[in-house]
Amino acid sequence: MREWRTDLEQVTAFAPATVTNVSCGFDIFGFALNAPGDEVLVRRIPTPEVRIRKISGDAGQIPLQTDRNTAGRALRAFWEALTPPMGFEIEIYKKMAIGTGLGSSAASAVAAVWAANRFLKQPLQEEALLPFVLEGEKLTSGGSVHADNVAAALFGGFVLVRTAQPPDIIPLHFPRQLRVAVVHPHIELPTWQMRRILREQVELKDAVRQWGNIAAFVAGLQNGDLHLMSRSLQDVIIEPVRGKVIPGYEAARQAAVENGALGSGISGSGPSMFALCPSESVARKAGEAMRAVFHRLNLQADLYLSPINPHGPKILEMR
Repeated sequence: MREWRTDLEQVTAFAPATVTNVSCGFDIFGFALNAPGDEVLVRRIPTPEVRIRKISGDAGQIPLQTDRNTAGRALRAFWEALTPPMGFEIEIYKKMAIGTGLGSSAASAVAAVWAANRFLKQPLQEEALLPFVLEGEKLTSGGSVHADNVAAALFGGFVLVRTAQPPDIIPLHFPRQLRVAVVHPHIELPTWQMRRILREQVELKDAVRQWGNIAAFVAGLQNGDLHLMSRSLQDVIIEPVRGKVIPGYEAARQAAVENGALGSGISGSGPSMFALCPSESVARKAGEAMRAVFHRLNLQADLYLSPINPHGPKILEMR
């Protein structure tokens, strides 16, 4: 039986944004950023329930009902499985826009469960928390399970999702000098809508080329071969379809590469775009070039610069 701490009233945790797909790795690659991310406060309450007290930073777009909220559903799954002698009330502080392609819903779910786990005298390991956050993520994908965002946010670093159900997550070695520029143009593309436009069948020649890029990219990561990574950051199946609905997609991608990026593509389902770079100075230059493309289209765009975050979530406060 699990032992619960009686000296804690509330815990606040942060979980990071994530870049997923990473060009060739649709639904299987993901990595964590340092920022942005979401914060969730979990407070113990005497009544046996999980409830959401408030959400800030979402412009009223995210439901307060526990079963319709990714953080709420993930925390309820945790609470039902571990049956603590208390209930939980949460406050969600969105530090990034929703619908960005940066795993906002996953970050909230991870932060909620990460915070609640600290109420245990012997907190569960990260691997044991994954099923709970996956329950929350089902809300954003129509009931199906996609583990790339939640795994990257929960474990940190660069991850490979061999299977989502049952979850089989493989951490990948990566060159620590890598830096990332992420540009978020201020348009919204819902994940479900971006999945609906994808082809259900692909030609064998395209599949073979994609598999080759995936394998070569993993080899490049493991060996620190930046040139091989650059050659492999190509998607011949997903981005050619999704790129058509993102204004400036091709111009932004080319601008990043022309300014030294190893490669550039769509983060998650978009509209955010990432550029994987060999240094911080290149990331800044490539990111500014990408943002300039969207500005020329009269689109506001946010720029984030980050290394690959090896740690994932963290506790901000316990009291």
